Amino acid sequence: MSESGKQASDASFPDQLKHQRPGSSNVDLQGLPSSLGSPPAEAIRSPSAESSDLLSLPWEIIIHIASYLPAHCVVNVLPKVCRLLSTVGEDVTAWQLRAHRLIGFRARFPVGPREDFNWLNSCLEMEHLITCWAGEVQHVAERLEENQEERDQVRPQERELVAGGHDNEADEGDGMAVAAQEVAYAADEGVEVAVEAEDNEMQPVFDGDQMAMLREELECRLEVGAAALVGNERMWLNADVGENVPYPEQNDPSHLRNMNNRGCVEMIPHQSARSPSPPLALECITLPSSHIAAVNSVLLLGGRGAVCATASRDYDVKLWDVEAGSDGVLLNRLGKKGDFTSHRGWVWCLASQGPLLASGGFDSTVRLWDLQEGGRDRGLIRASAPVLCLSCQGDVLLAGTFDKRINIYDTRAPEPLIKSVGLHGNAVLCLAADDTYIISGGKDCTVAVYDRRALKALKKIKMSSFLSSMSYSGHEVWAGDNKGMLRCFSMQTGTLKPLSQFDVGHTALVTGIHRTQGSLYTCSTDKTLKIHIPSGPPKTLCTLCHPSVVHGLSVEAGVLALASGDATVNIWRPGK
Repeated sequence: MSESGKQASDASFPDQLKHQRPGSSNVDLQGLPSSLGSPPAEAIRSPSAESSDLLSLPWEIIIHIASYLPAHCVVNVLPKVCRLLSTVGEDVTAWQLRAHRLIGFRARFPVGPREDFNWLNSCLEMEHLITCWAGEVQHVAERLEENQEERDQVRPQERELVAGGHDNEADEGDGMAVAAQEVAYAADEGVEVAVEAEDNEMQPVFDGDQMAMLREELECRLEVGAAALVGNERMWLNADVGENVPYPEQNDPSHLRNMNNRGCVEMIPHQSARSPSPPLALECITLPSSHIAAVNSVLLLGGRGAVCATASRDYDVKLWDVEAGSDGVLLNRLGKKGDFTSHRGWVWCLASQGPLLASGGFDSTVRLWDLQEGGRDRGLIRASAPVLCLSCQGDVLLAGTFDKRINIYDTRAPEPLIKSVGLHGNAVLCLAADDTYIISGGKDCTVAVYDRRALKALKKIKMSSFLSSMSYSGHEVWAGDNKGMLRCFSMQTGTLKPLSQFDVGHTALVTGIHRTQGSLYTCSTDKTLKIHIPSGPPKTLCTLCHPSVVHGLSVEAGVLALASGDATVNIWRPGK
């Protein structure tokens, strides 16, 4: 379930889904010429004429004063004062210093290559992230106390049902939402546990005793039942699947599995659908109950997170208006005329490019939907096995399947299949791509790079665990694995290079990851969502505990959507 599945293109998207930014003012009060390094002599009035004037100060002092202003103020407000102050935002060194003050000078940032790195945008994103999420832990704790009071009022017969496996639920939530934060900061805001070796394999930095102590402390303070959450396999895919083993019967209830609990269905007692109260900068809504089974994938659309697509094990894909009403409004259940459901099996993944929305499912099909026409059916592509991950690049659609293949389709052609590539020895679980390269992770514990133009595989790296989710932007690839670890790679000119492996506190398979230059979001089957600054090691700002397994996330324009196993979708959006 790769977050890279969506590459929005506003140029062809409906006008009603586009965000029109007001043009910035070009007011010039001083008429002074701009300068990058230092202000021109004629731009600064003599100190003797007006010694108290800000513009008479040395340039270094002006830069230092500006460093105490919010980044958005430096970018949007100072240029409206005068041309001289507009150059403050062009000082790259100042933005680098600001970024390291936000993160701490001990952390590595960026983790990957520094070439073409946009320091200004990274500071804007980091400050926004900190403003929205840094205080979330306190609100989580307050909400957990409210939940505990509600549980104390449960009827006696309901208490008997809950007592079997959830007596310690409040303790578990408290440990995961609050103690995880303390552990992250106590361990220098995340633990870097591996670096690249000569054979391209990730090797531990700490010795076994140190890693055991860190893991033991984390698991102890989180108060999570390790036996239930940490196992050798945490995915629905069977470890013994081979070429001669049939695919799981998607419509057989006996094959329903939680992502972190093979072969069984865990019944979750009813809990309040409300999520922990967010800080004032955010508001959280739960989309009206509509799906009748676990939501496997969620995708924000439209360029500003105004529309949300959801894919569920009830075989349906639905579109929601996130901004309408107090809790969002259902726009459409997608489906061909005469069909009762969108697919004929579990819908597992989503991807979008401009007006095209694609959904992949266990019925071994990819279905195409036209967002400009309200989600009208645009066609069907038949695959040879269940479709587990998707990525859109222009008119090219990439699909990773259960039978170890990566299929490349042209969505405009009557016969859409361009090429089918076999890069892995087991199911393809996640993939990401740009105009030139495809990066994929397989259940065989390998990550591969494929050159789309040369039509050949470039590199394949063997790892000790398999990647379950992936995010690719700039020159960095971030991925989550089945052990709850985050892995970072650099990607330049077709060369994929392992950089580091991080322990951010997840104790089970990472089902979703989204990384930009200034933000990092992760979710896991350990029922947590974590928000980090993408440094090395990541600085965790907030950990939220969900009552059920978290299957995926999507982030767009500051809006966050979360898909879960209890058939709900939570949306965090900027407060109105």
